[in-house]
Amino acid sequence: MKAPQAKKIEKILETHGDIRTDNYFWLNERENPEVIKYIEEENAYEEFIMKDTEALQEELFEEMKARYKKDDESLPYFFNEYWYIVRYEEGKEYPIFCRKYKSLENDEEIVLDVNILAEGKEFFEVGSVAVSPSNELTSFSSDDVGRRIYTLNFKNLKTGEILPDTIPNTTGKAVWANDNQHIFYIRKDKSLRAFQVYRHKLGTDSAEDVLIFHEEDETFDVNVFKTKSLEYIFIASSSTISDEHRFIPSDNVFAEWTVIQPRIDDLEYSVEHYEDEFYIITNADDAINFKIVKTKIDNCSMENWVDVIPHRAEVLLEGFEIFKDYLVLEERERGLLQIKIIDEKTQESYYLPFSDPTYTAYIGINLEFDTEILRYGYTSLTQPSSTYEYNMKEKTTKLLKQQEVLGGNFAAENYISERIWADSRDGKTKVPISLVYHKDTKKSPDTPLLLYGYGSYGHTVDASFSNVRLSLLDRGFIYAIAHIRGGEYLGREWYEDGKMLFKKNTFFDFIDAGKYLIRENYTSSKHMYAMGGSAGGLLVGAVVNYEPQLFNGIVAQVPFVDVVTTMLDDTIPLTTGEYDEWGNPNDKEYYHYMKDYSPYDNVEAKDYPHMLITTGFHDSQVQYWEPAKWTAKLRELKTDNNILVFKTDMSSGHGGASGRFESLKEDALEYAFLLKINDNS
Repeated sequence: MKAPQAKKIEKILETHGDIRTDNYFWLNERENPEVIKYIEEENAYEEFIMKDTEALQEELFEEMKARYKKDDESLPYFFNEYWYIVRYEEGKEYPIFCRKYKSLENDEEIVLDVNILAEGKEFFEVGSVAVSPSNELTSFSSDDVGRRIYTLNFKNLKTGEILPDTIPNTTGKAVWANDNQHIFYIRKDKSLRAFQVYRHKLGTDSAEDVLIFHEEDETFDVNVFKTKSLEYIFIASSSTISDEHRFIPSDNVFAEWTVIQPRIDDLEYSVEHYEDEFYIITNADDAINFKIVKTKIDNCSMENWVDVIPHRAEVLLEGFEIFKDYLVLEERERGLLQIKIIDEKTQESYYLPFSDPTYTAYIGINLEFDTEILRYGYTSLTQPSSTYEYNMKEKTTKLLKQQEVLGGNFAAENYISERIWADSRDGKTKVPISLVYHKDTKKSPDTPLLLYGYGSYGHTVDASFSNVRLSLLDRGFIYAIAHIRGGEYLGREWYEDGKMLFKKNTFFDFIDAGKYLIRENYTSSKHMYAMGGSAGGLLVGAVVNYEPQLFNGIVAQVPFVDVVTTMLDDTIPLTTGEYDEWGNPNDKEYYHYMKDYSPYDNVEAKDYPHMLITTGFHDSQVQYWEPAKWTAKLRELKTDNNILVFKTDMSSGHGGASGRFESLKEDALEYAFLLKINDNS
């Protein structure tokens, strides 16, 4: 079967006097039958090329699926007189939200069975479920397309009746006022930016809902939430580099909204409440790695903020949790997350002990104020996700739940994890890499290695367990995560050095990490592979333009690859809010810098590695046409005979297939692709 080739229709794009010719611009015509035909041809070609792996894909899928407990359930958490549990039943794809009154011994009450709601739908996702303060009603939101546009509905938990109130085009989140009659929710604009907060009264038409707040700055979006104390409702308005919060008491929906601190460029802050004060985590006063301050509710603007936890240059403060007698901090030092307990009465402080060379630790769901119990989570590349209960008074730890790994003979001691530091090209920077492999896997030029990266938005890909990944490790692969600049692994400066006009550091760090792994004899170019999704797809797309011979193959999941054209189009979802991440190409300097690394704009007539590119037709974050155009241009220009396959899921969006196990088929395809090309190399 011959590889498809999209037809070329010349489109001249001129910006700042610079001319680009985009022959595949027309692929953005979602309703055009020719576009659908091309995508279907690519899907048929992918099936043809990967046909010899069908049995392997099925084997991988069943193997991955077998590791999951079919009737698993979440750890119960107690809130407002009820224990809440999310559980799965064998043979069903979707969760069931349940609760039990006061005691886990009492009868179960089903809040929402998503399997019933999803019947007959190719895609279905619940955004959120929120029970009213009276415990008698619940809101729930759903999306049956995959574009993350949710419809809000309501259910009477006493009668089981679905109420007639329906609110379309929301972010999916609902916050109840304490009167049990009003909820606050967020609408999206035509570009899917969260931009308006509304108040809805139950029993009324959503057309009558009251607009509470309209965020007019297109670089900001909005969120609405209730404080842990349940006493205040907040609207947070945020860009990448600036925040503004306003609040009302939860028991007075008609109150005037009070702004804590009006927005200032480069001032970030978020808020929690305790007694007569707000606790605020912020980068004010050049606290680049953040600090915690507090202020009286009646006098909450910035000049009244008093330091509680001062800024430390070597420690990134990621979060905190307030209890009646304790303050718990989530800190990151030299890349590793730590949990610090502070006794507010004695001012004694200490860290919880963790021992793996690379791991993830985090504060869990802690809804109660007046308690000595902290719930926290821990996982590493070799240790399945675990939730612990720590008694802050007695200093004792209790394991509540550990992710079960079924379907085989998994034992953590059969796997080895490491953290190494790669030399970068500047001779000063060291790039951390986390690795895991089976104890029987030898490091050598013949050892296959999959290098994963992201490196944007300050998002850090931490070292965590994956039972899906075992299918690669057990077949002799080493799995590595490059903690490159653009994330916050080594603090806020690590992020700042990988964005805007420093974005290329992200790509060069990844390349340097790959070269270091080869130099240290973990693998060779012949057996090294790269994987990244979304902005991580941009990463691997840029890397193969810079160093096409470094990797034998890449997997680009929903890749953001047409950077310049997308960032010039402010009608596309998320674009305007991204200017603080990538820069605004309406500015000449940013335009030329972006153009210099944009994967689509830099495809050339040369050899490329084997490539698997995936997308969702309804993707709201990276539109399907970006990878479609990239694939078409690669097909036209590449000079090698390596595999290039492009698969579009016609029923899903950015997050892939819905349902508990359907997404494993995507993992199975990716792993089968890697195993196929590695076997043939």
